[in-house]
Amino acid sequence: MMRTFWTRTVVVIGSVVLFLFALGLGLGVGRSMGGRDASGQSEAVLPEIPVDTGAEALIPVAEGAGRYSEDELENIRVYETRNRGVVNITTETLAYNWFLEPVPQEGVTGSGSIIDARGYVLTNYHVVKGAYKVFISLADGSQYEGEVVGVDPENDLAVLKFDPRDKDLVVIPMGGSSDLKVGQKVLAIGNPFGLERTLTVGVVSALGRPVRTEDGLIIQDMIQTDTSINPGNSGGPLLDSRGYMIGINTMIYSPSGGSVGVGFAVPVDTAKRVVPELIAHGYVERGWIDIVPVQLFPALVRYAGLPVSRGILVSKVEPGSPAAKAGLKGGSPDKAVRYGRSIIYLGGDIIVEVDGRAVGSLADLYAALEDNKPGERVEVKVVRDGKAVTLSIPLSKRPERFNWN
Repeated sequence: MMRTFWTRTVVVIGSVVLFLFALGLGLGVGRSMGGRDASGQSEAVLPEIPVDTGAEALIPVAEGAGRYSEDELENIRVYETRNRGVVNITTETLAYNWFLEPVPQEGVTGSGSIIDARGYVLTNYHVVKGAYKVFISLADGSQYEGEVVGVDPENDLAVLKFDPRDKDLVVIPMGGSSDLKVGQKVLAIGNPFGLERTLTVGVVSALGRPVRTEDGLIIQDMIQTDTSINPGNSGGPLLDSRGYMIGINTMIYSPSGGSVGVGFAVPVDTAKRVVPELIAHGYVERGWIDIVPVQLFPALVRYAGLPVSRGILVSKVEPGSPAAKAGLKGGSPDKAVRYGRSIIYLGGDIIVEVDGRAVGSLADLYAALEDNKPGERVEVKVVRDGKAVTLSIPLSKRPERFNWN
């Protein structure tokens, strides 16, 4: 009996081993062939993921990548090629203690894109506003102290510079934003809440949005997206499905402070227009109408009996300026009134439109002249003695005192 039991046991174990060996061999052969699985059906062969580093390079597809969809592969490809071009930005600001001594303190954090292998980084102005020191952290963990090369508060953009020494940097290439479509897939890479190089995916929700910043300025033609953007994403790239930058993630609309699917990005075409000037001069040179502007407000409208309630009153026109020569009229010294610490001269033209844009506030005036250079002419519609008059006015260089900081 004992011999029969052991004989049967050995036979059973041997059969199981042979079965498992055959099964494993079959599966191994099916996978190693790369063309058919165990049932004889064809398997998809996944291509390798290319990396745009300025030279031809390939990243091998992870084992088991056959389970990824084409859309997932696109996301993976963009992240693998671009994430090392996104930096984490931290700042220090100066505060004053009880003894009025300057004391460094932790500032804000944000994101940025390496746009030049020499160490130039594009980010938002509000990320570095008031910064005493700026630190730039790369994907490999190395940190560099950077400097602010130039700022453009009117588009909430800034360019930083650090010395990469001998390090090869991944540069995020700029695409275009003029041909974007609502519904187009977009991807954001940034550092939300300090979580470095986080990828989120969404679509273009709307185009051409005018958005008012916390400083009261209006940034024109913003890209609206439902891609998750949170504190710390500011300054990071919004990318298309090819991995090209099409926007700079800037702000969100949120009652709670977290992402609710309404985010905004500065279009990359705006950045392409201003970045060269920021690198060359540190600021953007813009045209200006040589006036002392006064934004209309209810008390002034009632007191002066003005025919419109929104617009810019021309309190003064600089004598001999292009605006004066073009026929723009300021107020009269005989009709001066005091408002707070200011003297307002009544009786001048009221600007209601500049360069085809309605102007109801100072922010509107700045937005209308944002893309105009000194020497260019703009059509200015004014209300004069209750009638609409259109003037063609050459622009001068904006004085520093009228820069919006």
